[in-house]
Amino acid sequence: MSYEPLFTITPALLSHVESVAALRERILGAAIELSWIPALQKDTRTRNVHASTAIEGNPLTLEQVRALEEGREPVASDARSRREVVNYFAGLRYIEKHASKKNIRHEDLFDLHRILAGEVMDQGEAGRYRTIAVRVGRHLPPTPNDVSGLMFELLDWWNTHTDALSPVLSSAILHYRFEAIHPFADGNGRTGRALALWELYRRGFDPHHIFSVDEYYWEDRPRYYAALETVRHQGEDLTTWLEYCTEGLRQTLERVWLRVQAYNLKSPEKLVLRPKQERLLQLLRDHGAMAPTDLWSTLGLSKQGTLDLLRPLLAAGVVEKIGTRKTGRYALCSK
Repeated sequence: MSYEPLFTITPALLSHVESVAALRERILGAAIELSWIPALQKDTRTRNVHASTAIEGNPLTLEQVRALEEGREPVASDARSRREVVNYFAGLRYIEKHASKKNIRHEDLFDLHRILAGEVMDQGEAGRYRTIAVRVGRHLPPTPNDVSGLMFELLDWWNTHTDALSPVLSSAILHYRFEAIHPFADGNGRTGRALALWELYRRGFDPHHIFSVDEYYWEDRPRYYAALETVRHQGEDLTTWLEYCTEGLRQTLERVWLRVQAYNLKSPEKLVLRPKQERLLQLLRDHGAMAPTDLWSTLGLSKQGTLDLLRPLLAAGVVEKIGTRKTGRYALCSK
């Protein structure tokens, strides 16, 4: 017996899926230039690790996570926080290594969970389904006795039925259902998000491993948790959740397209976009040319802070200044 997800293809959901497909094709078309892919993969992996661990309360900043990936010791960081981050890097490399695996077994989940949750669990044992009851906010997951059977059904669905669905949908369904079962005593959030990414990899949706939707979840955690909770309020109907996830993937790919454009220009190894730079580029894309005062007002930064963001973008040819000295405005480079 397999799990049977319940959802409806609404106009909003269909629109998001179509936008995601178009953006993906545009990005992969640009990926003919292979020289910048390793740098973008590294940046994506770092952002993924930071976002997914931060959702669970890890206090390390993006730059501290980047330091750990590069073998440097972050200042003022505790051992557990560092361990969670190192574990997640290892977990991502595990699913990258097994990206083409067609049949996922319980043992594969145990291996992944053991990597992600090793030495950072508050209860239970890493790599084993839980033997205790747990509560997640107002949600009471299934009893321990039911976990193995429910996971068998979910794995059967994952291995045999997902080919009939877009990977955009199947990854989101897998994400929700895993969290609903909550099969481990601890570390389910990180594991569920990693499994959703694994589904995108194994279905060939992200062949270069340069998409990280976890940033979208992290930037508005209350909405993320509310979207999960809504499924339960709607009798396990996943429609609203799928609309939320596909909207997030669309926004994620829009950001990736900005990064691809930056990497395709000058000195890609020196131009790793910071989150505030991406927001600045998004503003210019949405509003066209903007006056300096409008930029720093909208960004909530000082004049100097905004100029610090702009300087490398101008040098790389991503942004240009147009108009006279008095009426100058910043815009995305038209070249």
